[in-house]
Amino acid sequence: MSEREVFRTRVKVRHYELDTLGHLNHAVYHSYGEISRLELMELAGALKGGMHEAKLAAVLLESHISFRRELRAGDVVDITCDAKFGSGKTFRMDSNIYKADGTLCAEITCTLGLMDLDRRKLVEDPRGRLAAAGVDVALLSTSE
Repeated sequence: MSEREVFRTRVKVRHYELDTLGHLNHAVYHSYGEISRLELMELAGALKGGMHEAKLAAVLLESHISFRRELRAGDVVDITCDAKFGSGKTFRMDSNIYKADGTLCAEITCTLGLMDLDRRKLVEDPRGRLAAAGVDVALLSTSE
């Protein structure tokens, strides 16, 4: 299968998102990653239809961020998102935050699982279960 471009979402840093030093608050970096993850999941069809009918939901299990450069009010940033599936019950969704000039400002790695909402347990083969629920998994990952 051919590789796709990494998904990107553009956001402008708002004044109310700053900390007392005038930098983007650390928690907002995580929010920016969440914005990109949810927009990609929505585009792939994971927030409606088959997922709801299959009683499945993606759940965030872990989030790690490496801060590289500061962001300030008015900066325009691109937030990438790319899923990485392997074996087992979990998968990753990685995001990078770049200034408009290409400067890498943060790297976010999230571990997720796909939860069976009736059993309240993670399911095996989240990639396969997403695909079976009608999600376009090729949109989620550049390596699909």
